[in-house]
Amino acid sequence: MAAIDVEGLTKHYGDLAAVAGVDLVVEHGEVFALLGPNGAGKSTTVEILEGYRRRDGGEVSVLGCDPGNGDRRYRERIGIVLQETRLEEQLTPRELFEIYGTSYPKQLASDLVLEIVGLEEKADARIKTLSGGQQRRVQLGLGLVGDPELVFLDEPTTGFDPSARRQAWDVISNLRSLGKTILLTTHYMDEAQYLADRVAVIAAGKIVAEGTPDALRSRLAAVTTIRFRLDGGFTGAPPLAVRQSGDLMEYESSQPVADLHRLTGWALDHNVEIEALSVTRPTLEDVYLDLTDGAESND
Repeated sequence: MAAIDVEGLTKHYGDLAAVAGVDLVVEHGEVFALLGPNGAGKSTTVEILEGYRRRDGGEVSVLGCDPGNGDRRYRERIGIVLQETRLEEQLTPRELFEIYGTSYPKQLASDLVLEIVGLEEKADARIKTLSGGQQRRVQLGLGLVGDPELVFLDEPTTGFDPSARRQAWDVISNLRSLGKTILLTTHYMDEAQYLADRVAVIAAGKIVAEGTPDALRSRLAAVTTIRFRLDGGFTGAPPLAVRQSGDLMEYESSQPVADLHRLTGWALDHNVEIEALSVTRPTLEDVYLDLTDGAESND
């Protein structure tokens, strides 16, 4: 049985279909990223999976339970890290983990939680003295103190500087090594590329693409772009049907290896210098923008 199994999920607000027939499967031990623009339906979908919002239709199983009927035993098996959580500034990370942990039948030792989130050196520092990134790691730790099987992470690195984001990624990678299942929402395509085993893109309340990050990138494989400049003294034309912007030439290729061979072979035959040569494949962000272009806000 999958950790999350969703079929035909729907949610309406009056005449507005916030979720319009979502099918989704997340396997145990998987890091799964749900991507979509604001209002695409991802927050509504996740809240239904967490058990905090009622669905209108469809079948939903999370850890073998219907979250719409989830009791305390269900909630004890999941961890939720919201986008923003207010922390008691006068307490320390160790104190918070120990206090929150008493609410769960399975409690991770505070020292282990501190190690997972990389806060051993700040274990006894007051929350008010911690940086924004460190406080976010405390929030991640609070989602782990009950030793959950499944962790929901809602945009875990929003507002982080690059260094803090990388540290948060290390924490999430630690969770993967513990065998936790993670459902992640994010606006950062590089984050999904780095962390996720699989990705689903939701737009206008529907899943419009799903697969590994590399598989999604391959959807635009035909637009691999070759860019270059020719030696300023050369007046001839290259063997590719390029478009030109100033002195920079650009060619979109469906067979970049063969086209590069043609280009470099031609340059050698004609004693032409090729400068600023680059070959760019589409990124996950390119795919995301292509898939969600014109998507309407639904929630």
